[in-house]
Amino acid sequence: MTFEIKHRDDRARTGTLTTDHGVIETPAFMAVGTVGTVKSIEARELAGFGAQVCLSNAYHLYLRPGTAVLEEMGGLHKFMAWAKPILVDSGGFQVLSLAQIRTINEDGVEFRSHIDGSPHMFTPETVVDIQRSIGPDFAMPLDELVGWPVTREQADHAAERTWRWLQRALNHFDETQPLYGHEQTLVPIVQGSFFEDLRKREAERYAELSHPIYAIGGLAVGEETGKTREAIDWTTAILPEDRPRYAMGVGTPDDLLDAVSRGVDLFDCVVPTRNGRRAGLYTFHGRMNLRNAQWAADPRPVEEDCPCPLCTQYSRAYLRHLFIAGELLAMKLATAHNLTFYYRLLERARTEIREGTFNSWLAETSPIISNPMDR
Repeated sequence: MTFEIKHRDDRARTGTLTTDHGVIETPAFMAVGTVGTVKSIEARELAGFGAQVCLSNAYHLYLRPGTAVLEEMGGLHKFMAWAKPILVDSGGFQVLSLAQIRTINEDGVEFRSHIDGSPHMFTPETVVDIQRSIGPDFAMPLDELVGWPVTREQADHAAERTWRWLQRALNHFDETQPLYGHEQTLVPIVQGSFFEDLRKREAERYAELSHPIYAIGGLAVGEETGKTREAIDWTTAILPEDRPRYAMGVGTPDDLLDAVSRGVDLFDCVVPTRNGRRAGLYTFHGRMNLRNAQWAADPRPVEEDCPCPLCTQYSRAYLRHLFIAGELLAMKLATAHNLTFYYRLLERARTEIREGTFNSWLAETSPIISNPMDR
């Protein structure tokens, strides 16, 4: 994996992140395909919308279909027919959400499957082995994630344990080999919650690793937007300038652009797909709820110049009708539109950075895309 910064506009930058499965033009967004698919979207469709990289989840793939099946099928790329780069999260967020059926100790995390209640154990080493079996280009180590609100002591304890687990993961990663003939990169996750001193301390010691890539973890766990942006700002100001930064779980369109302005290069979030399935659509003119009656007889596309399958063929009225009727096509078309919008948004951001006009464009665009169009 290599990373080269191409253009800078203040702290925002464009770059090329090169992997064995292709080049990612950054800043870039990763659609969330938790179990090896973005809900309702085929891999070839996802690529057609503009996706350069996608994300899956080790916790879910480990439970179903299981690592034996993935190895027999030649890894996740072949299994899901996706030839571009993949990042796989270790499942820290899922473990956090399983608070009633898991126990964390220094060895790792004991938990029960949400599917059948069977007992399992994740350690820093076994998660590396699982990632080897899945075969992503970017593998996330086991970390201890805390929600918000949380005490400083709890955040400190989790950050320290995450650091210790990382040392074990890095050692085991170095002792093992990829299974499918392409390079894998382990991505350290900087924690510290929303305490400035903890965030800066963690960023400083992670920076000393001089690792090829870094993730900013512990975001989108119940905090208000201002805290998210502060944590990103504290962290990116310290992490190595010449390495890609990945803000985990971020976010809404305006959150993405704000993070780009602070030097973030990679993003993932369920917002465009989940909201799409619930009739929430994003446009360059604002957010829309297609269940609202005002769209019932509107013949226009959701967005005039959007190249997605929804906007090139169907009206706002038709999409609303599909949602009201409970048709599956509504969720598919809305998901396709929202993902296309996210890819177009970051493509535009890359253009503005190259032209040196990003900050003025951000000031003009961010208030619009975050506001509802509905009366």
